[in-house]
Amino acid sequence: MTREQLIAEIKRKKSFLCVGLDTDINKIPKHLLETEDPIFEFNKTIIDATKDFCVAYKPNIAFYESMGERGWESLRKTLDYIPENIFTIADAKRGDIGNTSNLYARAFFENSNFDSVTVAPYMGEDSVTPFLAYDGKWVILLALTSNKGALDFQQQVLASGEKVFEKVLGVSSNWGSTDNLMYVVGATRGEDIGEVRKVVPNHFFLVPGVGAQGGSLSDVVEFGMTKDCGLLVNSSRGIIYAGKDENFGARAAEESKKIQEDMESHLRNHGIIG
Repeated sequence: MTREQLIAEIKRKKSFLCVGLDTDINKIPKHLLETEDPIFEFNKTIIDATKDFCVAYKPNIAFYESMGERGWESLRKTLDYIPENIFTIADAKRGDIGNTSNLYARAFFENSNFDSVTVAPYMGEDSVTPFLAYDGKWVILLALTSNKGALDFQQQVLASGEKVFEKVLGVSSNWGSTDNLMYVVGATRGEDIGEVRKVVPNHFFLVPGVGAQGGSLSDVVEFGMTKDCGLLVNSSRGIIYAGKDENFGARAAEESKKIQEDMESHLRNHGIIG
């Protein structure tokens, strides 16, 4: 999916919501365990309930590969079921030496046909550029995360006066472009999103941490929104586990619609939609 197509979908749906398909066999409604493929049946219901309110789906690959061959099959069926106009993110956090990254890129872009994959930048340019070689595909690079351990490295100040995450942003922004490179930016502190936006003013951000993790959508918009929106805001648990029994699809629809309506208001206030 191109940048122009993604922006058009955001404007059409009046939403920049990404739904995280972090599907845990131990958390889905018990009646699904009687089906042939409980993970896919859960995802199928969630997709049917939320596809009108979101512009992206983000399966966290760990939830699927932890189940071995059966999990990969559930992921394949899930990916096939997602409508073509919705952006897909393999939340895999890959990143290795060049020849290995080539194979990771092949796995997610050729064999699975995801639109994007999350990548860790720690090993540098040659670990990231193989993913950038695919037309119409995106790298979503880890920039500033919201987990406790982020303080161990990302916020450390270098001799140059830059923080580590600022160095990562400044260097990596030359590896790709605003057409194929996004950044993961945690939502728990709006001011941090603003600091990232100063370094990369026009790139899209994938923003986790809104909702169950305590991040504020208003803060994300205030500090991160651009003239083209420039945001994909992810919600996982707050949507997919909103309902605990047979009504889980309806509850997911309610929660995603609520977020979409909030996003529509922000898009109007910023003049992105009429």
